Amino acid sequence: MSTRRFRVAGLTALVLGALLTALAPTASAAQLTEVTGFGSNPSNLRMHLYVPDTVVSKPPVLVAVHYCTGTGPAFYSGTEFARMADRYGFIVIYPSATRSGQCFDVSSPQALKHDGGSDPVGIVSMVRYVLQRHNGDANRVYVTGASSGAMMTNVLLGAYPDVFKAGAAFAGVPFGCFATTDGSGWNSTCAQGNLIKTAQQWGDLVRAAYPGYTGPRPRMQIWHGTADDTLRYPNFGEQIKQWTNVNGLSQSPTTTDSPQPSWTRTRYFLGGDARVEAISIQGGTHNTLVSGMAQYVMDYFALSGPQPPPPPPPGSGTCRITYATSAWNTGLTANITIANTGTTAISGWSLGFTLPAGQTITSGWSATYSPASGAVTAKNLAYNPVIAPGSSIGIGLQATHTGDAGKPASFTLNGTTCAVA
Repeated sequence: MSTRRFRVAGLTALVLGALLTALAPTASAAQLTEVTGFGSNPSNLRMHLYVPDTVVSKPPVLVAVHYCTGTGPAFYSGTEFARMADRYGFIVIYPSATRSGQCFDVSSPQALKHDGGSDPVGIVSMVRYVLQRHNGDANRVYVTGASSGAMMTNVLLGAYPDVFKAGAAFAGVPFGCFATTDGSGWNSTCAQGNLIKTAQQWGDLVRAAYPGYTGPRPRMQIWHGTADDTLRYPNFGEQIKQWTNVNGLSQSPTTTDSPQPSWTRTRYFLGGDARVEAISIQGGTHNTLVSGMAQYVMDYFALSGPQPPPPPPPGSGTCRITYATSAWNTGLTANITIANTGTTAISGWSLGFTLPAGQTITSGWSATYSPASGAVTAKNLAYNPVIAPGSSIGIGLQATHTGDAGKPASFTLNGTTCAVA
């Protein structure tokens, strides 16, 4: 990281601290405590833990990730998340980066792969430690962060969709945007907002981080200031592209409003669920996380209200898949029927499944298919984006195989597990 970037990061820390010092948690018996020996930790991160005096039964877990030059204790004292924990009874993990500059690794090939190594592995070890030692709720694990911590929020949601259910990123960049192969931790093209991809390309980066994963994808709340001169504003739109694609949504918002005079909030719904929520702050700088915003995070994560319903178990969703194959020596065709068994229309659909080893798609109809093997996503075409309640559509593919002409074991439609006929 250059000297200028260190100065910018340091200024970020000073301004953030000055703005929020008055909001530090009030005195109580609960204290921030350092935990050691919490599990696999390849980059020697430090872990600080805040457990309120009173926690709910089977408490949710929030990971709060600091900015460059920061520490876990500084993020604890300079933000409202511990105060929110006192109010709502969840547990907060504050990781600390230990490398020079105290930025988190969001750029190495190891960090951008599920169980690949580096900082994300250490953070996930912290989560698993808390879930085990404090009887935490594995279905309510969340992550938030500012600047470097916002970039890590994107990385954790992308590489560990099996661990994190939602995230809130304050002034970050998309998953994979900061990727480098030369050992550098800084990607100027991304930081300047000059790394532009299609929604499909951004989504493919996330899907490639955990090949074979077909479960539900995390929800994402994105915050960015239009005057951010450190991680520039185009990264806001690129994150929206990525997470709407990952969640199988249109890039056109379902709703638009202004919770505060300088804010524009767009929401992207699947049924009654805002899978992506994006808040643009007119004139906002890189120091986006300020007083009052933590409550919006609590509301988005549903930490301030009733627990959201759990995801449906396999085979009990609002969709049913029929997958009929016809095979020969080295090839096969598959006719796929997607039935909407729910009560609301599915608008903009994305069908996920994993082909058996050795199968490779050579052509398809009524959908786009990517990639050609492994964990495949089939997406609607312009003429068939809507599946009405009680109706179905047919798609299909032709593939080669090396001996296994079997069917995929499971299917998800827009992140929801489908029954298989």
